Amino acid sequence: MKLSERERILAGLVLLLALAACALPFIAQDEGFHQFVDTRSWLGIPNAQNVLSNLPFALAGMAGLSLLALRRLRTPGAAFSTHLALFFGGLIATAVCSAWYHASPASSHLALDRMGMVLAFAGTFGLLATDKVSARAGWCMAGLMLAAGPASVLWWQVTGNLAPYAVVQFGGMLLLLLAALLWREPGGPRWGWVLALYAAAKVCEVYDYEIYAWTAHIVSGHALKHIVAAGTALAVMRPLMRRKGARWNGNSKWHAAV
Repeated sequence: MKLSERERILAGLVLLLALAACALPFIAQDEGFHQFVDTRSWLGIPNAQNVLSNLPFALAGMAGLSLLALRRLRTPGAAFSTHLALFFGGLIATAVCSAWYHASPASSHLALDRMGMVLAFAGTFGLLATDKVSARAGWCMAGLMLAAGPASVLWWQVTGNLAPYAVVQFGGMLLLLLAALLWREPGGPRWGWVLALYAAAKVCEVYDYEIYAWTAHIVSGHALKHIVAAGTALAVMRPLMRRKGARWNGNSKWHAAV
């Protein structure tokens, strides 16, 4: 089986990430991770803002699956459509698992939260590889993420070492960045926006307390993180909406028909 140049580059980058997962020193879960600033209840819902702010994930996932079922999204090939469905389904799983965790923050619930995110990651990187490299690369990336993601979460649960999961999450974002820089064909999902929104969401997460204070206790940084991260669905979905004169050329590049 002969690999294309892009497939070889992608395989090399994935191999480097695998080596990093093995070489990184032990990373322990921060004991203060579960201490979110907004613990207010509403209508009997504990930590209501952090729980309910997951609703945009669910709405985005359901909207995407509905548009996909109604053939309102351009889905060039089985690989692309499958990974798109996995991405939207992963958003719904993220909403459910994250809401469960935030209702009662604890490490055991956090493991479930991360399992939900793994599905969305698998769909994202399957889409990215299909769009920028090949359908074959897309299947491989999604399958690898579905295997490595849960394995990294289980490894953290058993050993307490968060390093492999950190590589899965942030290494995947690094792949997205490199792909966006190396291969800049127009069309398809707006990967630059996906990356920018994800980065903004992480900033909101880090500044949970500060954002809560800056907004006079209207919204916490962690709740805002959920809302911003859900916006990645628009960066994927909006460019795929069917418009007259757009087509897929069969070589992983979008073109507008003359």
